Amino acid sequence: MIAGVEWWAANMEICTIVVPCYNEEIRLDTGAFREYLSRSSSVNVIFVDDGSSDRTLDCLRLLQSEFPEKVDLLANTVNAGKAEAVRAGMLRALANPKVTIIGFWDADLATPLHAVEDLLGVFSSHPFVDIVFGSRVKLLGRDIERRAVRHYLGRVFATCASLVLGLPVYDTQCGAKLFRATPELANVLERPFLSRWIFDVELIARFIQVNHGGRDQVRNLIYEFPLNSWKDVPGSKLRAKDFLIAAKELLVIRHEYLSKGAARKLGTPALSKLP
Repeated sequence: MIAGVEWWAANMEICTIVVPCYNEEIRLDTGAFREYLSRSSSVNVIFVDDGSSDRTLDCLRLLQSEFPEKVDLLANTVNAGKAEAVRAGMLRALANPKVTIIGFWDADLATPLHAVEDLLGVFSSHPFVDIVFGSRVKLLGRDIERRAVRHYLGRVFATCASLVLGLPVYDTQCGAKLFRATPELANVLERPFLSRWIFDVELIARFIQVNHGGRDQVRNLIYEFPLNSWKDVPGSKLRAKDFLIAAKELLVIRHEYLSKGAARKLGTPALSKLP
């Protein structure tokens, strides 16, 4: 069996990854993107500049000029937040009927781009899986470098998220995720996210809400792939107080999507959007 991107190319399918960027001029490894785009025949990139105040947009425009058939660019005039940047990019990708897999990837490449092939390989070997998450599991034989404090705070949050969702998700916040381009994906992306920081959890909650099989159905649609490599890149915009904001957002997600009174179909949210 041909795995990953090679399998996708052989079957004439296209994967588009969305890369949200906000003031990434210093951290953006344009060389890594150039190398990847040069050798990948079936993976395209949509960069979303989220109102950057540095030269990020100039860097992205240069990449687009070098790879006009593989790079698309959305430029927000104001900063809308990562959640909305990702949503805008994924909706753009969904508008292309040739795209069969859509995902998002962190601009700092904490997860290296070659992992796209690993995640794509899951779709080829698991035809009933619709969602593949990269998961930062520190195992022997794998190179996962994460600061201890963020690791343990992350484990506490992941446990809380798992309890709220009612699913044994190990790592909701890794910035490497791929989805089949399905009507359900279009449905869950239809309206803005309530959350700015943990929209990954909100995505799962929305999938639970729109699937008639609920949690049992979604459990079978998601596959967590233990990454071979992940490195904590300096300059993260995540602050300690953001974990408190995330806790508040988790309660809102539970109330809006997973409580007994939550509607079975997505519609206008009952709660005000979080700041």
